[in-house]
Amino acid sequence: MIRLAYCNVDDLDLKKAYGLVSKTRQEKIDFYRFEKDKKLSCGVYLLLKKLLSEENITDPIFKFEKYGKAYISNHENIHFNLSHSGKVVLCAISDRNVGVDVEYIDRKIDLNIAKHYFYNSEYKTIMNAENRPEKFFEYWVLKESYMKYTGLGMNLKLDSFEIIIEDKIRLKNDDENLKFNLFDIENYKIGIAGHYDSVDLIEYDVGQLY
Repeated sequence: MIRLAYCNVDDLDLKKAYGLVSKTRQEKIDFYRFEKDKKLSCGVYLLLKKLLSEENITDPIFKFEKYGKAYISNHENIHFNLSHSGKVVLCAISDRNVGVDVEYIDRKIDLNIAKHYFYNSEYKTIMNAENRPEKFFEYWVLKESYMKYTGLGMNLKLDSFEIIIEDKIRLKNDDENLKFNLFDIENYKIGIAGHYDSVDLIEYDVGQLY
């Protein structure tokens, strides 16, 4: 089982939504200075809550692994991962480990990031692409989704593994037979790493999160 969903939270009613999240999440929301960041932090939690409730999970106890990846300690058969960028929040829940990432496509991205931090073959593919920024963010969301899948996050160096984007996206020298999926929504790229070949992307309206 796997469910992947996103929502544009630009119109999120923060006053209404704030009271629907946990005290821990409220503290995290309060940490942010700008309203857009508060909406993202609040909205991604509400999206997770929505997906969990649809699996009849209303009492999750969240804990954290060594490098900060969150998990639900009282439902060991449910895994989740969150991401947000721009105005979009993203959530995946699955019965197996999963990692996700969403990124706004910045057309002015400095491609030297790929030169210095990506695998060399990935950088070459980006530079040979017709649309370099789009190709850059394809690699970025796939690489970050894998890094989040492992639980290491940014502790795993971007150039320590190679993503190959062909007819089938794969991780070179993969011992786990991981599955990667890539999505385009408006000006965003979405990547997911997990154990399912076919993944549907669900869109929620912000009003469905309350």
